[in-house]
Amino acid sequence: MKQTIFKVYNYRWVVLLVFMAVTALNQLLWITFAPITSSAASYYQVSDLRIGLLSMSFMIVYILVSIPASWVIDTYGIRIAVGIGAALTGIFGLMRGLVASNYTLVLIAQIGIAIGQPFILNAVTKVAARWFPFEKRATAAGLGSLAIYLGVLVGLILTPYLMLHVGMGGMLFAYGVAAMIVAVVFLAFSRERPPTPPCSLGQEVRSLVFDGLGQALRKRDFILLLLAIFVGLGVFNGVTTWIENIVRPRGFSIIQAGVVGGLMIIGGIIGAVVIPLLSDHYHKRVPFMLLALCGATVGLIGITFSLSYGLLLVSAFALGFFLLSAGPIAFQYGVEVTYPAPEGTTTGLLLMAGQISGIIFIFGMDAFKSSQTGSMTHSLIAFIVLLFLSLLVSTKLKESTLLKQHG
Repeated sequence: MKQTIFKVYNYRWVVLLVFMAVTALNQLLWITFAPITSSAASYYQVSDLRIGLLSMSFMIVYILVSIPASWVIDTYGIRIAVGIGAALTGIFGLMRGLVASNYTLVLIAQIGIAIGQPFILNAVTKVAARWFPFEKRATAAGLGSLAIYLGVLVGLILTPYLMLHVGMGGMLFAYGVAAMIVAVVFLAFSRERPPTPPCSLGQEVRSLVFDGLGQALRKRDFILLLLAIFVGLGVFNGVTTWIENIVRPRGFSIIQAGVVGGLMIIGGIIGAVVIPLLSDHYHKRVPFMLLALCGATVGLIGITFSLSYGLLLVSAFALGFFLLSAGPIAFQYGVEVTYPAPEGTTTGLLLMAGQISGIIFIFGMDAFKSSQTGSMTHSLIAFIVLLFLSLLVSTKLKESTLLKQHG
């Protein structure tokens, strides 16, 4: 029997790049206040927790908007859905810069940006499925997830610098202009699908969105994956939101806190490229997720107890490399084990689990920090235990039938 050869188009890289640009800017706007928590609290004359709310608003809104956003992605496609997210990011990002001196208006703008987030993030596996052949989808999803980490990296490193040199208003306005430019670029250059599909029809057809929800939640491996994602993304959201508060009690400055957070993301960027490539090459998902959870646990131990700045940097890199590299593999694994559930629905459920845990972990870290020193060591120790338990749970995962068929 003659094997059909499917064509892939170079324009897929343009689509992926403009998607990555929108993703990066949206995440930069999310993380803006994390490395300058104390300075922002002083500027707005509010508590650290209210500054944390500027980041947590993304997680709260995500829970409410994720399923409708997934429905739009799977019903109308990536150009309309991500276009909505890009427009909201640009419009409210610019608004945030124009009302930078008013905390309440900044929070409203932050919520507007947050509404756009699930329209963007939930589409990463859909972009991969629309434009890339099956055997390259973990790599494509890895590059899409890479944009998340790039946005966070720029936010963690650049924000303290801009805050010191141009002030709160100048920094937020610059970010708003960048967000608007990227939104226009996405709307100009994005395309829904190539002229011909990159795979067989059977690999593209998906069930209806709400049927897909039921299918996904009946899969044992997907439930176990949800538990692992709940812990992993929750730890990431908690650590990045409170990064300055985590290291400040040990005598580190906001610049050093930004470098620690930035190095964690640099590790994640490298991991998000290397590990998914290896996963696609060896046609395996589970061993690489187990490796990632094991390495992340070791890295978090270092962040929790390091008094040396050098060791803190090494630990941050390790945590980022392993924890963040697990994301794109987990998203692709989730799509594979829940087939034919829609990609947007599956990815949305996984990200929603991380947003719920992020809210719980962030509030918990603030509630249980030391009243004398502000230390968050007890919360970090709890995270270490949870990562280890998620590692044990993940040993029960099995490779997907869909992956084995293409191995």
